[in-house]
Amino acid sequence: MNLRHVDKSTWIYLAASLLLLLVPFIVTGRSMQFIFIQIFIFAIFAMSYDILLGFTGIISFGHVMFFGIGAYSTAIVMSRLDSTIGSFLLGVVIAVILASIVSFIVGVLTLRLKKHFYAMLTLALAGLFLVAAEKWRSLTGGNDGFTFRLPEIFRDSQNMYMLCLVSLVLIFFGLRRFTKSPFGRVLMSIRENENRTESLGYKVVHYKVIASVVAGVVASFAGVLYALSLRFVNTGVFATDLTIDVLLMTIIGGVGTLVGPILGAGLVEFAHHWLSGLADVHWIFERWIILYGTIYILVVIFFPLGIVGTIQSKFTNRPLRGLRDNRKANEKKGRRAS
Repeated sequence: MNLRHVDKSTWIYLAASLLLLLVPFIVTGRSMQFIFIQIFIFAIFAMSYDILLGFTGIISFGHVMFFGIGAYSTAIVMSRLDSTIGSFLLGVVIAVILASIVSFIVGVLTLRLKKHFYAMLTLALAGLFLVAAEKWRSLTGGNDGFTFRLPEIFRDSQNMYMLCLVSLVLIFFGLRRFTKSPFGRVLMSIRENENRTESLGYKVVHYKVIASVVAGVVASFAGVLYALSLRFVNTGVFATDLTIDVLLMTIIGGVGTLVGPILGAGLVEFAHHWLSGLADVHWIFERWIILYGTIYILVVIFFPLGIVGTIQSKFTNRPLRGLRDNRKANEKKGRRAS
């Protein structure tokens, strides 16, 4: 591979990754390392959601079902078998297989629906998984959940940090290559104008289903890491709140950028930690969710394409108004063609 043809952004991302490798040697506190671990995990989860929302134009309120499948698959295997690397790998394989099967079935059954109909149906399906986890107490422990032991290597917070960071970097570059491929270009074409893409001969539903499977598998792996980081799992991994959080991370960071969800995950997780930690300073911070909502509103007003998306639009000399006008023009042309 000729290094001269490597994008400058790739070198920037690699440099940022190397800097993050040094964090556990600089920040030795377990609590701060845990925050970084959670950021990496939710960044992976948010990137998986960005494949749907940012690159394919699919709005899903049930994406958390794949996150929960990954968390429960690993936790159940680790609790029933010995706490070894082999058990961990078996849990990952089961999580990936189950997530791919479920995402494929859900995609085939629902992706022919449009916009809000699909979003509502995925929300209902996620609710079914939540109810099943609550009722199947012999397997899931219900609302109480259960704990499990980790392999010796993952009991050290630095090793867990490295696992999550390496996973984030590999998945980021993998999804980046996926979105820049011809397949990814078709997904973006579907996002911009589905009718025109279909008129060109592309089987739109097939592309959507594959995108759904890829997003579901990545979200499942994020759930695996989440369960490992807590050493505990309960029905909260199927809660709709997680989907809303990851939606906010994606929108705040920048939809359709991949790096935006990573930045959004960092901002949201630090905001949770910082605002809730200020509860002892003043009583108003006990209602930190109000301040969090205010921050979100300000970001949407001043960064309508997300932080990364807005910055990119300025550096590429594409005004926000021009982007909106182009989208409206494409939508009008699509309506005339249909």
